[in-house]
Amino acid sequence: MTSVDVVDAVVVGAGPNGLVAANALVDAGWDVVLVEANDQVGGAVRSAQVTAPGFVNDLFSAFYPLAAASPIMRDLHLEQHGLVWRKAPRVLAHALDDGYAALLHDRAEDTAAEFDNDAAGDGEAWLELVSGWDRVRDPLLDALFTPFPPVVSAARMLRRLGAGDTLDFARLAVLPVRRLGQEHFAGQGPGLLLTGNAMHSDVPPDSAGSGMLGWLLTMLGQDVGFPVPQGGAGELANALRRRAESKGALIRTGTVVSAVIVDNGRASGVRCADGTVIRSRRGVLADVPAPSLYRDLLAGHILPSRLHRDLDRFQWDNPTIKVNWALDRPVPWRHEGTRGAGTVHLGVDSDGFVDFAADLSVGRTPQRPFVLFGQMTTSDPTRSPAGTESAWAYTHVPHGIDWTGARLAEHVSRIEGSVERVAPGFQDTRLSRHVQSPADLERADANLVSGAVNAGTSSLHQQLIFRPTPGLGRPETPVPGLYLASASAHPGGGVHGAPGWNAARAALRANGRLTGGVRRALTRTAWDRLLPRG
Repeated sequence: MTSVDVVDAVVVGAGPNGLVAANALVDAGWDVVLVEANDQVGGAVRSAQVTAPGFVNDLFSAFYPLAAASPIMRDLHLEQHGLVWRKAPRVLAHALDDGYAALLHDRAEDTAAEFDNDAAGDGEAWLELVSGWDRVRDPLLDALFTPFPPVVSAARMLRRLGAGDTLDFARLAVLPVRRLGQEHFAGQGPGLLLTGNAMHSDVPPDSAGSGMLGWLLTMLGQDVGFPVPQGGAGELANALRRRAESKGALIRTGTVVSAVIVDNGRASGVRCADGTVIRSRRGVLADVPAPSLYRDLLAGHILPSRLHRDLDRFQWDNPTIKVNWALDRPVPWRHEGTRGAGTVHLGVDSDGFVDFAADLSVGRTPQRPFVLFGQMTTSDPTRSPAGTESAWAYTHVPHGIDWTGARLAEHVSRIEGSVERVAPGFQDTRLSRHVQSPADLERADANLVSGAVNAGTSSLHQQLIFRPTPGLGRPETPVPGLYLASASAHPGGGVHGAPGWNAARAALRANGRLTGGVRRALTRTAWDRLLPRG
């Protein structure tokens, strides 16, 4: 690695949040070095040919409604740096074993028409749900993607909603997704879509907050779709890299950061495993999980005793098993409408969601796993040769189980069996298969601790001001000049760039680029009050 003496800021980790942070800082005129342990940038936004030649497989995340809707990503104009979005003919399907499938079409009117055919009145109820989304969309996304508390965007929402509707929205924020579907719809289709989207997180369908998660992701799908980067997920990360480098950022891959350097109580740079030291004048931004930052990169540094206690209670989301396939032809779905859906949910019905979540909660291997299935060539024809399909599936599994050997093979068989039930003949389409266990995921990206892809649970007790630990819900840390820029910070998981953007803004603010010393003093005082030294 080329030695760098002193720069304005060091960003640790080139996942999407680290890349966004680097872009924000170079836009402000800062000298930035971004240091990444892997040989490629992207973190959990990467792709490769791991199944068969000519088949591009997304190794981790694949569909990006949050990125497409994020004002942060939009303002980076990544299309000027090679990013091209592609979409499937249909957004989403939930396929049941009996041959029924709930479909999320590109147009809300088409989605509503199908729901109305199943149960009279459900179409109108769906359009009312979409109308409510349209009403709050912009201020809600601003609130979601800005540091806590989102005063300005919250005020905009209040003005749009009024007192009565604000109470209804507050109720939606804590409503279980299972109840949300029951209250609004008579048929099963809308509830399947809402609950399946909520289950992308680790929040059970009968838990408070799952309704908001399911509603948000479903409405994003109805709004912007579930787009994918042309050529593979890694093209999104590559566009972020190209933009940052075009503005002057230096990106060093294949270099492990072993410690954050603290001088006179302030973060002043990083030390790499090869002995290289990179000094920073203005800040260190860490796109790493909160426990890794405080316990590994700050090992030996005195931190508040309360922070250590809170880290002991930090809860990871559930591990993930992912299977990638090269298929010699499109998936033979029983329901014709499923063939055009980029994303397919399968394996369980409405009650099966609850059973699956219960298995995860008690540490029991699900016999009927809920499976998320991606048809990548359906979304982006460049992903595999004409007439074939690049596909993947993943499912969450319980903590505390050794997912290797025969146990892993058995669960992969359950996943494939779930697909076979709704797509008879699927097994015959396989050219090759590549399996990623929870341990494999962590080996490929150290941020995916034990195969957890969300950098910590999405449950309410670890969101907002409780993320990653009870405090301000902000990127500032107890160490001046050090900022948490990963999905462990508010607002959490998903590829939207908000944690990196918020960390960059905090660093700029602390250096007088956004506000003044009064805001800095208030922030430090709040940390000192919340986390007394001990």
